[in-house]
This record gives sequence, C-alpha cells and structure tokens, in this order.
Amino acid sequence: MQRTLVILVVGLAPHLVGAHTPHLARLAARGAMRPLNTVTPAVTCTAQSTLLTGLPPSGHGAVANGWFFRDLSEVMLWRQPNQLVHGEKIWEAGKARDAEFTCAKMFWWYNMYSTADWSATPRPLYPADGRKIPDHYAYPAELHDELDQKLGQFPLFKFWGPLADITSSDWITKATLHVMETRSPTLTLTYLPHLDYNLQRLGPDLDHPRLQQDLKEIDDLCGRLIEHADQTGQRVIVVSEYGITKATDAVHINRMLRKEGLLAVRPEEFGREILDAGASDAFAVADHQIAHIYVKDPDRIDAVAALVRGLDGVEEVWDEAAKKANGLDHPRSGELVAISKPDRWFSYYYWLDDAKAPDFARMVDIHRKPGYDPVELFVDPKIRFPMLTTGIKLAKRKLGQRQLLDIISPNDTKLVKGTHGRITDDPDHGPLVISSEAGLLPDGAVDAVDFKALVLDHIFGEA
Repeated sequence: MQRTLVILVVGLAPHLVGAHTPHLARLAARGAMRPLNTVTPAVTCTAQSTLLTGLPPSGHGAVANGWFFRDLSEVMLWRQPNQLVHGEKIWEAGKARDAEFTCAKMFWWYNMYSTADWSATPRPLYPADGRKIPDHYAYPAELHDELDQKLGQFPLFKFWGPLADITSSDWITKATLHVMETRSPTLTLTYLPHLDYNLQRLGPDLDHPRLQQDLKEIDDLCGRLIEHADQTGQRVIVVSEYGITKATDAVHINRMLRKEGLLAVRPEEFGREILDAGASDAFAVADHQIAHIYVKDPDRIDAVAALVRGLDGVEEVWDEAAKKANGLDHPRSGELVAISKPDRWFSYYYWLDDAKAPDFARMVDIHRKPGYDPVELFVDPKIRFPMLTTGIKLAKRKLGQRQLLDIISPNDTKLVKGTHGRITDDPDHGPLVISSEAGLLPDGAVDAVDFKALVLDHIFGEA
C-alpha cells in the first residue's frame, strides 16, 4: 500500500491556482490538474458523500446539507452521524482490500460514529444555561484531549460566521499533521474551509486583494501538508467540492409559497413566527442554489411547479423524471427540486413582516434555521461598532447572563457576493482535482462518482 494524503480545499477552482498559490501550482506542475464533474447539489454534504462512496445522491441519500425528515415533520441541517450516508465508504473499501489499511478522517462532514480509525469534527458544547462553547468531537475519545492539549480549544467561532478566517483551517492543519505523525494512516483525509468564507463574502474576482491574501494563506497550509507528505513518501491529492460564482441576490421561494397560501407558520411568544413544515401544503428547504420543495398533496405538484417556475431567479424546476436523470431521485428529496440562475441563491426566509422573524434569524444558528443562510458570514451593517457590540455580548454570556447574539441582518441578502450549488457553466470556475501522480489521472475531467476509485488507485496502484 502507498500512503496517500487527500486535502479538500473548499471553493478551490482552476482559475484560482497560479501566482497566489505557489505550492498548489508546483503540485499541479509535477503531477496534473483536472476539472471535477461534480453532482447536483454541489454543496458540502452531498459532494463529500459522493466523493467518499462513489455514489450519486440517489444512492448515498445526502440530498443536500439537510432535508425534511418526513417521519419527524422537521427540517434538519448539518446532522453529523455517518450512518445517514448509505453505501460503502472509501476506508471500508480499503480495509476490504487489505486488513492493515487505516484511515484518518479530519473534519470531513458526517464524521461521527464512522468506521474510520481516527476522526475529528466540530461539535460545540451546549450547557443547560444556554451557552455555546467551542469544542470538537474526536474518535477515539482520547484523541480529543490530545488535540486540545497540543493545540488548545477548537476555534469554532472562526470556523463559521462573521469571524470565520484562517484560524480554523490552521488548527485543522496542525491536527492533521499531528495524526499523520503519530498514527501514520494509510489514507489521510483533511478538510480546509478557509476559501469558502471570502469567496461568498466578496465573490470570486481574483483581482480582490483580500482574496489574493486568502489564496496565499490556504496555499501556505497546503504547502505544510504537502511537504510532510513528500518527506514521508506519500502521494498527494487535492480536491474541491464546488466552485463559487458571482451572486447578486436571493430568491425568496418560501415567501412566495406563503403568499400563495401553501406554507404554514406557527405564531409563538413575543410575536415571532416559526415555519410549521408538517402543516404546510408546500415549502422549500433552501440550500444555496438549490431548493428541495416538499408538496403534501401529489395532485398539487404540477401547480406548485408552475408557481416556482414563474419566480424571478429560478432557472429550472425538476420533477420526478428530471430528478432521476440528475441522480437526485431519493425519498429524502423534495417532490420538486428548484435550481436558481447562476447569479442567484435561495433564501429560507418565510416571514412577510420583519418584526415577526424568529429570533434565530439574526443569529449564527445553522441547526435551528430550516435552510442555509450565507448572511451569517456578515455582521449587520447597521451595527456601528460590531466588534465592541459582539465582545460585550460574549462577555456577558461568560458572566452567566443570557444574551441574544443578534448581530446579523436577514434583510441584507445583497451582501452575499458568491454562491454555489448548481453545476458551474465554466469548468474553470468549478471544482478540481490535483494529483502528484499524473499517470493515475484520466485525460479529461474526473467524475465525482469516480473519485473513490481514483483514491484507491493511488493507494493500491502503480503510477
């Protein structure tokens, strides 16, 4: 077996590899770089599940970053148990070939209770007093304390939200190097999210100085990982899940469904409204540029599809036949799937009066929101002193006082300058694969469903 390192660099696209990424450019020059033909939706949970199982979403079941759990009548995003992903995982295939095969899965998603030998993933603590404390989950359990002792507390608030920056990717890099040095896995999978933040905040314009700095920062981390791999005789693969393209504004699909009398809400205390998915005739789970639309009555599917097709910013609406043709015909999928136009994305917002928006709408709260919200990357521009305001709220929380971290604004959807989820029109702006072993890559693009086999070829095959 040939030890292999796989680095997932979120948002990395061929047009971003060059002068600002010397380590990645050198890897591509000594090996090869290819476009990746990814799946729809091109979002984290779906794309990663395809890369690791070799199955389309219809096979592995991760139809988005979250979906409507019909048996619970609840929308849930960013669940973590690996059992939600069906199919043989890459490390299971490796062990089937050679019982000595081992795998470290560092911060790829669905990373709890997997059969990988070592793993770590973000997992905050929620004490009964309402606090949210940064932490991570690791397997075996002793790895958690080992990483904390060596690296300090996992920087959760730098992993997502307005404060997200290179800090979290740096921590993950150091944790990955530690596991590689102390455990020597046959296959190491690591996930570096840094580029995702400003590509969504600023857009994919390579001329932006901050994006150039981001590329340099992530390239430096990749360089450290590649150097260690080279020193220990490992092959190296770099992959991305999706490419990020320019965004102009959101498509408020749930507000339209509500105005048509299809989406139900439940009034709650303090005048807030909560989506009542189980009571709705139709609603959408919005996830970047795709939306799963769940329709209660089969006889109304065509009528709902017509309404969605007429919504500004919608490019396509897939029925059952189209879902099957695109590998998204799974029981977890909506009865319909909407795809936005290239420069638009779907909001989850369902309230018609901002005064009735749920309190979590103004917070970073990825589990309570019934859809993805990229506005969480921004502090409300109306807050004059955002760092001071946030600092005071956090300080009060540490003192045991209840404080609502209402620092984002769901009214400012035009803040978002980059998005993803649909297949990019230009492969140069889509995801990629870079390998140190040119002879193991195909002549053309790599299909996402073939990535699992490609990695196994790096481990078990000859270059």
